[in-house]
Amino acid sequence: MTEITDALLSERKAVQALMQAGRFGEALAAADGALGTSPEDVELLYMGAASARYAKKFDRAAEYLARLKSVQPEFGRAFQEEGHLLRDQGQFEAALGAYRRACQYNGALIASWAAQAEILRRLGQAEGASAAEAQAGRLKALPKHLLAVSNHLAEGRILKAEDLCRAFLKAHPHHVEAMRLLAEIGTQLGVLEDADLLLEAAVEIAPDNIQLRLDYIQVLRKRQKFVEALAQARALYERDPGNPLFLSHFTIETMQTGDYDTALGLFDKVLEKLPDDPATLTSRGHALKTAGRQAEAIGSYKAAIAARSTHGDAWYALANLKTYTFEDGELAQMQAVAGQADLSHMDRVHIAFALGKAFEDRKAYDDAFAQYALGNGLKSAQSRYTSAQMQAELEAQKTACPATIFAEPDRKGHAAPDPIFIVGLPRAGSTLIEQILASHSQVDGTLELPDILSLAHRLRGRKHVSEAARYPDVLAELSADALSDLGTNYIETTRIHRRGAPFFTDKMPNNFRHLGLIHLILPNAKIIDARRAPMDCCWSGFKQLFAEGQEFTYALEDIGHYYRAYVDLMDHWERVLPAGTVLRVQHEDVLDDLEGQVRRILSYCGLPFEAACLDFHQTRRAVRTASSEQVRQPISRAGQDQWRPFVHHLEPLKKALGKELVGEV
Repeated sequence: MTEITDALLSERKAVQALMQAGRFGEALAAADGALGTSPEDVELLYMGAASARYAKKFDRAAEYLARLKSVQPEFGRAFQEEGHLLRDQGQFEAALGAYRRACQYNGALIASWAAQAEILRRLGQAEGASAAEAQAGRLKALPKHLLAVSNHLAEGRILKAEDLCRAFLKAHPHHVEAMRLLAEIGTQLGVLEDADLLLEAAVEIAPDNIQLRLDYIQVLRKRQKFVEALAQARALYERDPGNPLFLSHFTIETMQTGDYDTALGLFDKVLEKLPDDPATLTSRGHALKTAGRQAEAIGSYKAAIAARSTHGDAWYALANLKTYTFEDGELAQMQAVAGQADLSHMDRVHIAFALGKAFEDRKAYDDAFAQYALGNGLKSAQSRYTSAQMQAELEAQKTACPATIFAEPDRKGHAAPDPIFIVGLPRAGSTLIEQILASHSQVDGTLELPDILSLAHRLRGRKHVSEAARYPDVLAELSADALSDLGTNYIETTRIHRRGAPFFTDKMPNNFRHLGLIHLILPNAKIIDARRAPMDCCWSGFKQLFAEGQEFTYALEDIGHYYRAYVDLMDHWERVLPAGTVLRVQHEDVLDDLEGQVRRILSYCGLPFEAACLDFHQTRRAVRTASSEQVRQPISRAGQDQWRPFVHHLEPLKKALGKELVGEV
């Protein structure tokens, strides 16, 4: 990411002034010169492309756009400028595709909507042209401040977007579009509770606003408030049962509540209205996979690929089964698709990870690593994650949670013994532990519940993202009643995921960052630390595509630093929490002695031994993690030492982990 200096700002202004004066050749030369010291500056690349187009230097414009899209793959204005370039050369259908991509990445680009309308009318598609004109008109009618918020948000300037949106809302407190945009900002920042409250209020003000309800459904789903999301989706569906978009949302939310039989019937109805729709076929495959119907899931994924070979989500869904092996023809087809210049960013990411799996299965390890590295690199380009920031957050937990904070007899939280937290890093064997426990008659297996993370966000206590957060320091100030209320809140909000057993699992891995909070509000909860050998765990995380929430996996150095920080924080928790609070379960020990470790886990949880826990793979339940198919098979060592064939690529990981964790390899 380019550092914004005074010199760079001055250079940008100089190029912009030349463009405004119509001196496009000089502007292009100035952009070239400035890019010599700031080669990845998005604004200079954009102005260079536009200047070259106005100067009729179309090849130069295309070169600038290629550079721009490599630096920022989902930059809407880059695709808008590409549309202008193609349009000026008479390539109207190609320009239409570029404008559509521009609006996909930034829905506030009025010029792209207007250009779509113009081209669609030229092509005789009056209905589509009218729809594009209507969208352009809606945007033109927005207050300029909110249009600016939308653009800032689409281009990643979240702090500017928040500042502007809050200032507008202060003057117009019931403006529903401003409320919707602030909720979107909260969603991007992970402050889902605030986004939920904003959208709930906005829907009450404007119950007929479709976009509000669609956004509200997404936030409710992210918060795993599946019943509420289903109610919102049902309201849209009942409003217009013939609308395929509304039917699709209703179907997906039905699936999220665990009613897979009804959801699968609804997917068939969607496909009647949208035959061979790849997104619907892929979602249907996800539902079948989660329900344990793997063969049918594979069929649905393959149907999605047959409908659109560039649908990367379906290719990756096959790879993510872990048990599927791509045929030679499928490998060749994926390679051909990956070579297409107009492939979307996320399709390229998905196919890179799928190709990595295909090459790894063939023992073509260098090719496999190249694809995993490509996929992670593309994801990293969109991420704001830094190891330094994460390290600071974890150090703050250690500072705020000394042993004394847990030794105060008057500050006890809610006494419920129900939760069994399974924490650690992703791909460390936590799904196996959960499946073992969920096979017990007294334990409900749930999900990776977001409730503790939501409580932590609430305790941050800030009105603005740039303000200093009060959490975790605030933990020392909370009264006994406040701690008990927080524990009660957790028990109540998670009740929807339970089926009546006295105990339940919460498998959110990132909860390891918040064990101080957990123990203060739920002192009788059980905490299991799922630990796996460092190289196995980190390599498995690197080659797993995580949609969100695990951004540290996109670089070998970052994942190594994160593992070290995790071990360090867990060592802190073991020192300061009462003895026996946390049970560490080493994945390799489970592989070596399944029955011994099962008895140990059950004893720690205060549960009698049940043989069903040894036959965990026979337990029929929905499993929504990447290990869903693996835990439906008997225990296996197939995942051990998978990093070894890649060892000559893994020096950055080994260096980040350090010799004390890696050992001699």
